[in-house]
This record gives sequence, C-alpha cells and structure tokens, in this order.
Amino acid sequence: MGTAGNFVLREPWNKGKLVGQMAPFKLKDIWALRVRLQMEGRVRELALFNLGIDSKLRGCDLGGLRVRDVCHGDQVASRAIVVQHKTQRPVQFEITPAARDAVQAWIKLARLMSEDFLFPSRLHDSPHPGTRQHARILGHSKLESTVRYLGIKVDDALEISEQTEV
Repeated sequence: MGTAGNFVLREPWNKGKLVGQMAPFKLKDIWALRVRLQMEGRVRELALFNLGIDSKLRGCDLGGLRVRDVCHGDQVASRAIVVQHKTQRPVQFEITPAARDAVQAWIKLARLMSEDFLFPSRLHDSPHPGTRQHARILGHSKLESTVRYLGIKVDDALEISEQTEV
C-alpha cells in the first residue's frame, strides 16, 4: 500500500495559461514574417508560408502538392486547382506574385522536377511530410475555420494579395 509520502500533487499543464484559438495575425505580422524569412535566406519556408497564406489549404494538402500542380512548364501559374485530400473537393486559389517568386526560387534551388513533391520531406524515408505532422498544423474541413486558424481575416488576405501585385 502507498503512503501519503509517495503522493505527488501535480498541477494541470494548462493552469494559468491561455489556451484555445490564437488571435489572428495582423497584416504587419504577416509582412514581418515574410521579411524575416527573406532576410534569413529561408527560401523553402518563405515559399511554404506564402503559398499557405494564398491557398488556405490544409497542411496535408499543401505538403502533398507536386510541382506540376502549381507550374505550367517552367513558370509558376497565377492560379491552381487542387483536390482536397479530406473532402475530395476541388479548390481553386490564386497565387500572388510574391508567392510565385518564392515558389519559383525554391523550385530552382531544390532542383525540383515536374513530378516531384513541391515540399519534399527532410526525412529520406518519406517523399513528403506525413499526415501526422500536418494534423498538428492544420486540419479543418471548412475554409472559414482554416482562415481563422491561420490567423488571418478574409479582408486582410484580399488586401495582402492586392499589395503584393503592385
């Protein structure tokens, strides 16, 4: 039988912490992230971030993209259509000039071919990031939920796309 001396009182992991949905990114935060990624020369992360903001795809769909999904020949397209893995529904999205430039730079740097995954896994045994990794990032069936989870407002996303086209 255990004694009172063996009993350890543990506090809940979330005691005193704010949990739940994060506040949306502000437009200046998105631009700050982009600038930081550019300054640090993080080409892959910048392409992933920009394409994620533009497409609002779930992580599993974003990681499952192939070069041919966003490119026509050797040029990144201004829009793409992808069938979502979870819902099996096609989603069309615009790719802003900033995202096109970042994706083009990533494809060139990584020497990716048309049939390659756009964001290959860093693990040699996996062709692209796994669904468990993506489940931690995004996993919503509604576009509105994904937009909220990404922390951007639809109006802000439209404003971002207008500013990047200038």
